[in-house]
Amino acid sequence: MEATVQGADVFFVLMGAILVFLMHGGFAFLEVGTVRKKNQVNALMKILVDFCMSTIAYFFVGYMVAYGTSFLLDAAMLNGSAEGSPFGGSGYDLVKFFFLLTFAAAIPAIISGGIAERARFVPQLVATAVIVGIAYPFFEGVIWNGNFGFQGWLEATFGAAFNDFAGSIVVHGVGGWIALGAVITLGARQGRYRSDGSVVGIPPSNIPFLALGSWFLCVGWFGFNVMSAQALDGIDGLVAVNSLLAMAGGVLAAFIVGKNDPGFVHNGALAGLVAVCAGSNVMHPIGSLVVGAGAGAIFVIFFTLCQNKWKIDDVLGVWPLHGLCGLWGGIAAGIFGSEALGGLGGVSFMSQLIGSLAGVVFALVVGFLVYGAIKATIGFRMSEEDEFRGADLALHNIGAYPEDDLSTR
Repeated sequence: MEATVQGADVFFVLMGAILVFLMHGGFAFLEVGTVRKKNQVNALMKILVDFCMSTIAYFFVGYMVAYGTSFLLDAAMLNGSAEGSPFGGSGYDLVKFFFLLTFAAAIPAIISGGIAERARFVPQLVATAVIVGIAYPFFEGVIWNGNFGFQGWLEATFGAAFNDFAGSIVVHGVGGWIALGAVITLGARQGRYRSDGSVVGIPPSNIPFLALGSWFLCVGWFGFNVMSAQALDGIDGLVAVNSLLAMAGGVLAAFIVGKNDPGFVHNGALAGLVAVCAGSNVMHPIGSLVVGAGAGAIFVIFFTLCQNKWKIDDVLGVWPLHGLCGLWGGIAAGIFGSEALGGLGGVSFMSQLIGSLAGVVFALVVGFLVYGAIKATIGFRMSEEDEFRGADLALHNIGAYPEDDLSTR
């Protein structure tokens, strides 16, 4: 019976890892549908190669930084079959690594959308190795493994630890605020803002691809949230329904505030899901609906301000989507997770506020340090000529539509 339970848990976490892995296809097509045609191949390449770089960095360094566990042992120890093995039976810890890797690899996938169309390929891989190997696991270990006593201090001081069940702050908030540092360091795309201060509109290149990316992400998100329980006996249908209601709230709010714009609507679903991650295990579904709707509105409003007023050329709006909606979700868990508003309780508003702001400050520092160092040393931005040609031809020697390239010669 014990072996059956172990096997079931392994299968459960493995299915979660596969669903979140599917989300990386969503990241890719969301970016493909948003960037111009001359940068679509680059978008696909970045997500896949970044994921593989993340795998290496997290396997050899990152997982050890977060959880103190090394995989440099023989296979019998790793799958728990050797006597005295510290690992779970049937290779449970291996699929747990796979599952948590898909979370870690989401950080460079998030950043990729912000710096699209003008960032060099290899410097971004260097940044990925540093962020996924060292920076992200450090914060992940503090929040999800209790490293350095931060969670213990919050619990002792405010009555509850910081609740971030599926990563509104640990994954999305950190990714979004690192991306803000990267975008500001990189600068705007050529021709995006005129010298007189006016904004040059660059519409999405392919709404169907953008929508496909959103759908991939929405489907995979139920693995992201529900399977964060990491064992069958911890699964809770409340998490699934909360995720569903938050997604619906995000879509409808973006539909209204964004005046029926399809880009806003499809990103509104993601905004709601980003925000609900932190408190999906403690909030009432109606609370999740409100949180998701708030996130949908936040995304539309701040994406518009970011692009048009503040002149921050965040191509996919990853800072408002992941950074600000993640921050809102982390704080909102302390409000709508309380018993007074129908939640399960066990959360503290002050712990949620401090934990969320800690993630913001940490990520901002990392973003400016890592990308500032890359800019000052090996360089971060494509040349003006390469940017004008497009990353597809400049970096990969082929476009998304090679027949069209041939016909124009």
